[in-house]
Amino acid sequence: MLKKGISYWAFRNKSYEEAFAFAKEHGFDGVEVTLDRDGELTLETSDEGVLKIKALAEKYGLGLYSVATGLYWQYSFASNDAKVREKAKEILHRQLDIAKMLGCDSILVVPATVDENTPYDIVYDRALDAMREGAEYAEKCGVNIGVENVWNKFLLSPLEYRDFIDKVGSPYVKAYFDVGNVVYDGWPEQWIDILGSRICKIHIKDYVRDNRTLAGFCDITKGDVNFEKVISALDRAGYDSFCTAEVFPADNEGDLEAVEKAAEAYKTIFA
Repeated sequence: MLKKGISYWAFRNKSYEEAFAFAKEHGFDGVEVTLDRDGELTLETSDEGVLKIKALAEKYGLGLYSVATGLYWQYSFASNDAKVREKAKEILHRQLDIAKMLGCDSILVVPATVDENTPYDIVYDRALDAMREGAEYAEKCGVNIGVENVWNKFLLSPLEYRDFIDKVGSPYVKAYFDVGNVVYDGWPEQWIDILGSRICKIHIKDYVRDNRTLAGFCDITKGDVNFEKVISALDRAGYDSFCTAEVFPADNEGDLEAVEKAAEAYKTIFA
C-alpha cells in the first residue's frame, strides 16, 4: 500500500517537532528527514541527537523511511579533487549510519554531476566505483542507497539509469525516482515501467513541460505529470512504500502553505 510522505525541506525554519506535529495533523504517514549543513540534523549531530528525532517521530506516530541530503552538490563522488571525493564517501557513511539509527530503509544520493571540466565518461566511471564501494557499507547497515535522477546532466535516460543500477550489482543500490524531474523531456510512467523493482523510493513533484526552466516546477497536480498513469505504473512495478512530496515553502519565513497543498494533492492522487 502506498503511503503519504513529505520532505522535511517543506518545513523551512521549523523544528522537527513542529514539522512532525503539522505533518500528522495533515494526514501524512511519514516524513523524509534531511541531513543539512545547519539545523537539528547535520554531520555533527550526535547519535543521541539522531535518536531524539526518532523519538519525536514515534511520539507523533509517523514513519521515518529515508534520509535525503543536498550535500552531494558540494561534495561530488565524481569531483576532480580526490579530497572532495573522499568527503563524499564520509558523508555517505554517516548518512547510512543515521538512517540505520532512525529505522529508515533508504537514503537519497546524488551520485555525480557532469560539467564542462568533468567529462561524462569519467563521471560515470567514478560514480559507478563509488556506488559499488558504498554498497558494501550499505549492506552492513541494512539500508538501501537510492540513486536519484536529478538535473545533474547524468543518467539522462531510463535505459541508462536502469543499466547503471544493474552494473553496480548490489541489492542495496537502487533507484530513488523523482517523477517531476523527468517531465522536462520524458514521461515518468515510462521510466517507472523500465526501472521496475529497482525503485526503492519515490519523490512526488509536478512540472509544466513547456516552461523548460526551473520555474516549471509547480504545485502537485497543476502540471503535466499524469498521476493516474504514474500510480498505475507503480502498481505494475510492485511498489508499495512511501511517496514523498518534495515541495518547498514560498519564502524563508516558515510558510506552510506548500505542505497544506501537498496534503490536498495526495487526496486526488490516491483517489
